[in-house]
Amino acid sequence: MSVEPIRIGVVDSGHSAQQAVVSSAAFVLQDGQLWLTEAEPDQLGHGTRIIEIIQHLMPEAELFSAQVFGDRLSTTAAQVAAAIDWLVEQGAQVINLSLGLRQDRETLRDACARALQQGVILCAASPARGEPVYPSAYPGVFRMTGDARCDREQISHLETEFADFGGCVRPLDDSLGQSGASMGCAHLSALVARALQRDVHSLSGVRDWLVRQSLYHGPEQRRGVYTGARDE
Repeated sequence: MSVEPIRIGVVDSGHSAQQAVVSSAAFVLQDGQLWLTEAEPDQLGHGTRIIEIIQHLMPEAELFSAQVFGDRLSTTAAQVAAAIDWLVEQGAQVINLSLGLRQDRETLRDACARALQQGVILCAASPARGEPVYPSAYPGVFRMTGDARCDREQISHLETEFADFGGCVRPLDDSLGQSGASMGCAHLSALVARALQRDVHSLSGVRDWLVRQSLYHGPEQRRGVYTGARDE
């Protein structure tokens, strides 16, 4: 019996022409209006790196790209919220949000709540320390960060005030300049998709699966100081 591939949505700067995605769209603010348009080629490379990681770890998954960044890593809650809604409409089961907004906005909070009500797993980047960011700070959203201890397929169960889980901080080419919470989130989103592939579907079930798979428990400690991966 054939198994339906897991559908993963990525909210980021888009994808490269060489990457296979099922569907893509861009969410653009222009003259105070939010527009749904055709996605442009990824100008920043950030989304491309995120998708590279996910496709490396879950090559059988179907990817959907929602573009909210243009020529710089700056977006709005309205754009991210619309991207989440669109990905839910596409049937995404996991949504990777390797981003963090400083301000809590009702439009983004409501979009996350709608997605969670549909059973979608939301994985959002969270800084290893510091002020909370959104959407990772919303209830039900997995707070994912980078952990320098973790290799490609390793997980750390942190359960700190800053993050739930940590993953590999590096992009596939191991470039240090791109390392951080965003890449950790991408690794963990792919591993969450693996849990779904193994018929683990509830939010609590996925959390328990991640805990069981974790190689490390608690934050990395060096001389009593927490040294989690930096946020980007």
